[in-house]
This record gives sequence, C-alpha cells and structure tokens, in this order.
Amino acid sequence: MSALAVLKNTDFQLVSEFAQPDAKKRLSLGEALGSATAYNIYRNPLGQLILDPVKAVPACEMWLYENAEALASVKQGLRESAERKGIYRGSFAKYARE
Repeated sequence: MSALAVLKNTDFQLVSEFAQPDAKKRLSLGEALGSATAYNIYRNPLGQLILDPVKAVPACEMWLYENAEALASVKQGLRESAERKGIYRGSFAKYARE
C-alpha cells in the first residue's frame, strides 16, 4: 500500500525519544495510543513504523463495504441528505406492521 494512502495527515509530533524494546521486543506506547483499540501496522524498507487506528465492522454489515455500487449509493444519499436535497413523500405509517 502506498504511503499516501496510509498518511492522512503529515503533522507528526515526537511523543517519546529513544524508546527501547524490552527483552521480548515489546515497546510501551502508553499515552501515545490515545483511545484507539486496534491498529494496522505498516513498515517501510527503512524499518520505520506507522500505526494506523482502525475500527471493526460487524460481519453482517461488511457486505456494504465489499459492494462498491451499494456503498456509493449510501454515500450519495448521505450527501444529498446533508445538502437537504431530499423530497418529502408523505407518511408511510400505514405500511408499518406492529
């Protein structure tokens, strides 16, 4: 994956200097992690690492992300809704089942 696809912002700040791994090659990242709970880890040929926070998607919703046409349609609908381009079609209450 290209670095441009991973890096969403290049404003990096030094969090810790000269951190050394323990005997089991673990680094303590502490407060540098913030509130994220899972990460994709990227390494370049120089050994530099990038931790990219990720969130899990429930399996029952994954189909949307695997279907480009459906995802584009949902994004378009959200965009149109935000721009108040919706058309009121009346109440659908009579079709609801209790």
